[in-house]
Amino acid sequence: MTQPMPSTAHTSALAPAFLDEIHAFLDTAFEGRFDAHDWDHTLGGVHAWVSDDSGLLAHGSVIQRRAVHAGRSLRVGYVEGVAVRAGHRRRGLGGRIMAALEEVVDGAYAFGALAASAGAVPLYTGRGWTAWPGRIAVQGPEGVVRLPHEEGSTYVRGTGGAPLPATGEPGSDLLVFDWRDGDVM
Repeated sequence: MTQPMPSTAHTSALAPAFLDEIHAFLDTAFEGRFDAHDWDHTLGGVHAWVSDDSGLLAHGSVIQRRAVHAGRSLRVGYVEGVAVRAGHRRRGLGGRIMAALEEVVDGAYAFGALAASAGAVPLYTGRGWTAWPGRIAVQGPEGVVRLPHEEGSTYVRGTGGAPLPATGEPGSDLLVFDWRDGDVM
């Protein structure tokens, strides 16, 4: 059986009822651990999803964030809300969602980034995402705050074959993301 291809659309093009369906899907997929901040982080960018007659099977979105690296502010395609419905996992749907999101990242951003749960690491590394090899921080309300607990779980991917920001110069191993409420990464 051929798997359906993902559909894509910006948040602004999705009907409120469909956004409610996505929100409920993500809350179920994350077993009730998808809070209001997580939902907010998923909005404002391009969504990719696969559905059939039973409803949503998989979803993900890519939103714009800013990251400072080596004195430059870079536009980053940040992947959020990637989930596959239980019973449909390990069938390639996550890869199809990621392929659609990577196409957006490749066309619009300096590089892609995401925070990976341990269970999702094989999906991301199998697609060429790598753990950021340096330090992670956030530009918080009171200045730059280091996030050592995010180091090793923040994954990045160059766009369109372009290299990632270099980490060889002193201080260039630091990636400072923009602030947001809830889980910063």
